[in-house]
Amino acid sequence: MMRQMRENTKWIMLITALAFVGLMVFEWGMDITGRSGLSIGEIGSVNGVSVSYEDYQFTYNRLLDQVQNSQEDPITSQQINDIEDAAWDEMVNQTLITEELDRRGIEVTDEEIRNAARFSPPPELRSNPLFQTEGDFDIQKYQEYISLPTTDDQILLQLEGYYREVIPRGKLLRQLSSDVYVTDAALWRDYKDNNEQISVRYISLNPIQLIADSLVSVTPEEVGGYYDNNRTDFSIPAQASVKAVILDKTPTVADTIYAENTAIELRQEISNGIDFDEVLNRSQISTRSGDLGWFTENQMVPEFSAVAFKTVKGRITEPVKTSFGYHIIEVQEKNADSVKARHILIPFERTDDSELELLTLADSLENLGESNTIEETAEILGIKIEKATLSSDFAFITGAGQVGEGSDWAFEEASPGDVSPVFETKQAFYMLELIELREEGYISLQDATASIEQEIMTREKLNMAKLQGSEMVEEIRAGNSIYDVAKKYDLEIRDAGPYNRMDFVPGLGRMNAAVGAGFGLYQGQVSNVVEANNKAFIIELADYIAADTTVFEEMRANQRSQVIANLQQTRLQDWLQDIRNSASIVDRRNEVLNADPSDQQPTMPLVF
Repeated sequence: MMRQMRENTKWIMLITALAFVGLMVFEWGMDITGRSGLSIGEIGSVNGVSVSYEDYQFTYNRLLDQVQNSQEDPITSQQINDIEDAAWDEMVNQTLITEELDRRGIEVTDEEIRNAARFSPPPELRSNPLFQTEGDFDIQKYQEYISLPTTDDQILLQLEGYYREVIPRGKLLRQLSSDVYVTDAALWRDYKDNNEQISVRYISLNPIQLIADSLVSVTPEEVGGYYDNNRTDFSIPAQASVKAVILDKTPTVADTIYAENTAIELRQEISNGIDFDEVLNRSQISTRSGDLGWFTENQMVPEFSAVAFKTVKGRITEPVKTSFGYHIIEVQEKNADSVKARHILIPFERTDDSELELLTLADSLENLGESNTIEETAEILGIKIEKATLSSDFAFITGAGQVGEGSDWAFEEASPGDVSPVFETKQAFYMLELIELREEGYISLQDATASIEQEIMTREKLNMAKLQGSEMVEEIRAGNSIYDVAKKYDLEIRDAGPYNRMDFVPGLGRMNAAVGAGFGLYQGQVSNVVEANNKAFIIELADYIAADTTVFEEMRANQRSQVIANLQQTRLQDWLQDIRNSASIVDRRNEVLNADPSDQQPTMPLVF
């Protein structure tokens, strides 16, 4: 056992390092870089403390790896922008937290480190199979390992470094949240909100249907008053008119044919005797292939289920086309209403040649755009030009999706007539030419009149529907059943529930007055008229299911821990935001990262 541990020393060191990084990212937004001897200088500063380029670059690369490992598709230029901002935010947070630790004099003793190392290993080490017995963490195995004289000193040094960082931050968190307390009454209210249930019957009064337009009039004075009192509702964000060239990443017809032919070839290999597992485990097979477990017919897309449920146990199907690609399905088990299967998926995606062709076209687009108008570039490449309007608060172009990079360029860097670099989203590459910029402003009263009239009319109709509803409530409380009253007014009775206060309730909505009204009634009681979703409701409580106090008592300790942990994290985030707001932060990323490489020392190249 101990020899196996020693043989895995390098792996354990890696796990320890990753554990440290993971905890810093999750709880503190920190990174653990040391200082390198090489530097291209300061990328910014926080309260006068320098943020070095290599520290920022280390954090950026770590986040880049995390994003890439979490998705199959290549990282887009828009994601790179987001990662750059996230890395900078982490560096700022790191500096501010370190500064606060120094200010408060928060330190860690050697005894605290020893105790933590012995009894509180990092989460990734707790899940390490080397330190588990029958799937559970075995503290004795872990303690035996770190006590071995043959254990690599580097591991122990990394553990020490881990705790020297983590323990002071834990102390800071406790100081920041020392007054966080949750009463039993608050816990019970939260538990009741999620577990107390009711069923109701209700009448819905839709004013649009009940009240004719002829019964409501709107004067010009009312329109003008509404416009003046709600001016912010008519604000228009800044807008940019652009021309766009879009290179769609969607697989081509040729790519689809290639996927089909590949699936046919793989199915033929299996028919010729190649084991299903061997084909499944090939590196080029999609990571979305593999075991599907048990599933019912409605859990899969119809084309997939139709074949899987009619195929006999042990049979391997011919390629099945769905919106995901071509599937070769092996049916492993079957019963009356479910199937257990695994599949090989050949997804609809661009082939290497097709991808290279697209990238080459994107490069040509960018190169030509540096010295030509967008029309000239598009004509040379035979690409269609689109026109679009970008809003400063919502930048979207059909075919490219959210175009944050393009929006930043248009509003912050470009002048009319400028042509952008080629940007990238998950759906496409795109290039823009700025036509016109329009500053933010307001919709004119004339243009807003129609929508204001509709809004006032809807409100007046709702008030009239509520008056009618009040008459209906009086009739019910006078002894008429809700069914008789609904029939009299030619309205429908609907049922809802059981539901709790936090549920979405079809017909009523979520977390509004209509959903909450029934919880204040006794069984058979009818509510006053309730307004929600621009409708009026009359609610009658049909059934009540109380929250189980016994279960609450059993869960209370865990619930308290979870609630306090959430409050502590909120307190930490609020604190970080407050000190960021008051900090002196200098961000030189644009200056440093976009500097002319010839201005840098030859021994200190950019890593991007």
